[in-house]
Amino acid sequence: MQRVPLAERMRPTTLDSVIGQTHLLGDKEILRQIVKNKEPVSLILWGPPGSGKTTLARIIANEVNAEFIEISAVTSGKKDVTKIIEHARQNWNLQIRTILFVDEIHRFNKAQQDAFLPHVESGLITLIGATTENPSFEIINPLLSRTRVLILQPLNKVEITKVLKSAIKSEKASKKIIPSAVDYIAELSGGDARIALGTLELALTMSDKVTPEIVKVAAQKRLPGYDKKGDMHYNVISAFIKSMRGSNVDASLYYLARMIDAGEDPKFIARRMVIFASEDIGLAGNGALGLALNAFQAVERVGMPESSYMLFHVAAALAKSEKSRQTTEAMNRAMELAKQYPDAPVPLQLRNAPTKLMKDIGYGEGYKWESGFKHEKDYLPDELAGKKIF
Repeated sequence: MQRVPLAERMRPTTLDSVIGQTHLLGDKEILRQIVKNKEPVSLILWGPPGSGKTTLARIIANEVNAEFIEISAVTSGKKDVTKIIEHARQNWNLQIRTILFVDEIHRFNKAQQDAFLPHVESGLITLIGATTENPSFEIINPLLSRTRVLILQPLNKVEITKVLKSAIKSEKASKKIIPSAVDYIAELSGGDARIALGTLELALTMSDKVTPEIVKVAAQKRLPGYDKKGDMHYNVISAFIKSMRGSNVDASLYYLARMIDAGEDPKFIARRMVIFASEDIGLAGNGALGLALNAFQAVERVGMPESSYMLFHVAAALAKSEKSRQTTEAMNRAMELAKQYPDAPVPLQLRNAPTKLMKDIGYGEGYKWESGFKHEKDYLPDELAGKKIF
């Protein structure tokens, strides 16, 4: 008989046994109130893997006496949803609530998400969707307007340690694992309780005495929770740019290391540094753009892992550089005026005059082909007279 994984055996069955997410589970917080009032509402649970999305959905269904139906958007399609809706109608006639839990709901396309709308609105089903991606980008607005988005946080080290100690006690394994090994598992878990329990379970089968060395073998190298098309990708690059903008070299290099360690495309990083050199440093350091461009070329020609030297070199230089958004702000003002006055006539004195007729009507009048020549008339169109851009 196949044994149920430790992570599944340790899954909490009541709100009081859930570790973490206190911002949702406090006495006056939303999930506690839902359970207390036994009135489920449709929810989108947004959080990283192992933060308790599925667990909370199951507890809610159990506490409000609803039938819990669980599907994954990865493996389910329209036919599956149709069958569930039919079943929910039967439940409705029997005065039984139906909670439909859709794991990875962001993987359903727009049409598939649309199919839920009338049934959520009518109350036929209570929808609880789980996603690791930002719902603002992945869930259609009509569905978002009919649900509450709750953000789950990764468990911190103290919370993961509590989960591990509870599991160790349940497995009667206190004498098999030393405290520093528990601490190491919590450190490696990245806030994911499922990963922590999986590592613990494997480590306990590998030795009669679990040490940090055994944990290291059991865990191998934890892959960073970083998807180059996912939310974390945008969060980390945003933190990298903002750290350089704030002249915090330490933070800039840390986020750069995060991206490189996760396998981010080095050309993507270099491109962002080229943009940053003009956008945020500009005239305060005219050599910054050249430095960033040289880094981009070096990354293209040298390749990884050696081009890491160039990326860290230039990231540190850009972070340390003085900052100026003078040209960026001037660009924005110029673009705004160009949209506001898209057809303003170019002053006659600035127009080329290749024919006699053009000269006769004033094209190029008073203009001299001299370096630094300043015309006595304004250079801007009459509609923009007196406007300041730079």
